[in-house]
Amino acid sequence: MSGLSNFYRSAVGKKALMAASGIVLFGFVLVHMLGNLKLYQGPEKLNAYAEWLREVGSPLLPHSGVLWIARAVLLAAVGVHVVTAAQLTLRNWQARPQKYRQREVLEATYASRTVRWAGVIIGLYVVYHLAHLTFGWSHPDFIPGDVYHNVVSGFQIWWVSGIYIVSQIALGFHLYHGLWSMFQSLGWWNSSRPPDWRRRFAQVFACIITLGNLSFPLAVLTGLVK
Repeated sequence: MSGLSNFYRSAVGKKALMAASGIVLFGFVLVHMLGNLKLYQGPEKLNAYAEWLREVGSPLLPHSGVLWIARAVLLAAVGVHVVTAAQLTLRNWQARPQKYRQREVLEATYASRTVRWAGVIIGLYVVYHLAHLTFGWSHPDFIPGDVYHNVVSGFQIWWVSGIYIVSQIALGFHLYHGLWSMFQSLGWWNSSRPPDWRRRFAQVFACIITLGNLSFPLAVLTGLVK
């Protein structure tokens, strides 16, 4: 137990936990984006998919048991990710109150410099997203169970789509920096060779998620989805 405690208190341990929880979150945003692509198949497909998520279970679990387990794992991953990120940020500020100089790779530098603010934007976005499309608290025309209607009618309001667009751009930068850093935090890094494939993977993954998520409000605003 003391070894685990010492590992958690170390910067290496916190970065490893942050990376491990990040893997869960990376998987969630990918599955979430792929599922939302059913928006382009019409209301029946999207609403049926949403209903399946709510109803899915197994012989060993009660009604909606799988969904609640997924929510619990996701909530735990978010908690670990946020707490370790805050602790590492405070530690970095205490150790080096001055800003870092510009690094060699411009893209990584910009993403790393904005990663904390992107995290704050994403956190606020998640709260708004739940209030808007999950619970309907901030949706003036919310219909429980009609996901297609809620998405389309919600994104038809330009400033609502603007919130989503800004948030997804912030998420893209966050994903890129997080994936690129994850390889080093988990020891998947060979310092003897340039990490080209790791950086490329982070770029491609972040671009796929960002473009996919941006397509939803843009498709509604342009009338492609009605």
